[in-house]
Amino acid sequence: MAPRAASHGSPEHVTRPRVEGDREQEILDATLDVLAEAGYDRLTMDAVAARAKASKATLYRRWNGKAALVIDALISQKPAPALADTGSLRGDLLAAFCGMGGMTDRRQMAILGSLITAISRDEEFAEAFRRDFIGPKAAVTTAIYQQAIARGEIRPEIDLDILLSVLPGILLHRMFMLGEIPTEDVITAVIDHVIIPAAANRG
Repeated sequence: MAPRAASHGSPEHVTRPRVEGDREQEILDATLDVLAEAGYDRLTMDAVAARAKASKATLYRRWNGKAALVIDALISQKPAPALADTGSLRGDLLAAFCGMGGMTDRRQMAILGSLITAISRDEEFAEAFRRDFIGPKAAVTTAIYQQAIARGEIRPEIDLDILLSVLPGILLHRMFMLGEIPTEDVITAVIDHVIIPAAANRG
């Protein structure tokens, strides 16, 4: 029998299809569902595959593990944060922290709560979470305060690193320590009674 001719299109050289488009978003949505219900520690690629009605191999064509999958799912919830410019620090902060995807969004906060343990235990996930999820949000909040400095609303010498932590720090403490879901009224009170009085330019 003559030897089979070599084929340039042999399976070894075929690139596996990537997950993309609507199917990718279905998997990311399923990831968020499992995350909200089970938490990061108990989330598995098998559980996400079952929820998304996909094979585990399909997930691994796109993500190398659950840390990468969860970060992409978190980022997919909404577009990159936009810089609000309402004309006042108060308005900008309310626009950034309230509404869908903000700290009054119960689903968003439930998902965040499920990640607290992972952030302290999983260095790979914590690094990616701070860089890819928290980083863009922190950059926008920094720009909000810089706008306020440029408008003369707050003191130029104010420590922005400390100021950035005030609102999320108080809200997360109230939620995870006291069991109080953030509301727009609470966010407004923190802005009016803590941030603005502490940072206001009185010159």
